[in-house]
Amino acid sequence: MPTPLNLPKPQRRLLRLYSGLDDGRKSTLLAFAEFLAQQQEEDAAMPGVSEPEQAQPPGDIPRPEEETVVAAMRRLTETYPMIERDALLDRATSLMMAHMLQGQPAVEVIDELEALFSQHYQVYLQKFSA
Repeated sequence: MPTPLNLPKPQRRLLRLYSGLDDGRKSTLLAFAEFLAQQQEEDAAMPGVSEPEQAQPPGDIPRPEEETVVAAMRRLTETYPMIERDALLDRATSLMMAHMLQGQPAVEVIDELEALFSQHYQVYLQKFSA
């Protein structure tokens, strides 16, 4: 697939990488990009949100038996809306990439994502115990 020369270099690289993926990985990459775009829209829609005076409890969204890594990220961000996404985005992205590019099983990645969100929730709770 020829890449348009007028695109910035990162976009051309992304197109090159995308074109080299099989259909399943292309779908995963698109789902991940949609997830990131949705997060960005949500962040932009909530400027200047003030800290609550009490700790918010996590939501009660059960983990389905069959779940994709992207769906788990959506579920966990809805379960823990009080956690600053920027604080965990690097590690969460690394975990998602390990699944997509290195073939780490989804169940293992989701377990690690759940632990990550739980750890960040514990940090969040410490702000209210002082």
